[in-house]
Amino acid sequence: MFGFFSGKDWNVLAVIFERQDLFTVSGQRVKGGDAVKARDGAQGHPRTIYWAVFDQKGKFLEGAAGTGASFVPTETVKKLERDLRTNRTIQDILKALETAATDKLAKPLVWMGYPKKAVLPPKDAPEQ
Repeated sequence: MFGFFSGKDWNVLAVIFERQDLFTVSGQRVKGGDAVKARDGAQGHPRTIYWAVFDQKGKFLEGAAGTGASFVPTETVKKLERDLRTNRTIQDILKALETAATDKLAKPLVWMGYPKKAVLPPKDAPEQ
């Protein structure tokens, strides 16, 4: 009976780069061997900025910058990691997965930490 309770039942999230001012959070609830496959898939996705694994009580188990972190400044990845557990979009997705309202969900990340766009001088400004 102990083996039944020791199986993995994870919520795997990936923050996916869409463009500089838009990331998507993709989450799925997966069990057993599929949980490991889902985590590895999130880690290996070429546009994953950050991936994370949570248990069904919302406890952070593991996570790190992904391959797509190279698309954004290092400070953006650090800020995302800091904000991950308190971000409203992340919390909404985790709640839906934990309550089994769905086993897969993706939403645009609502977040104040997106990289700032470079400010370009007006076209008619004299060159310096």
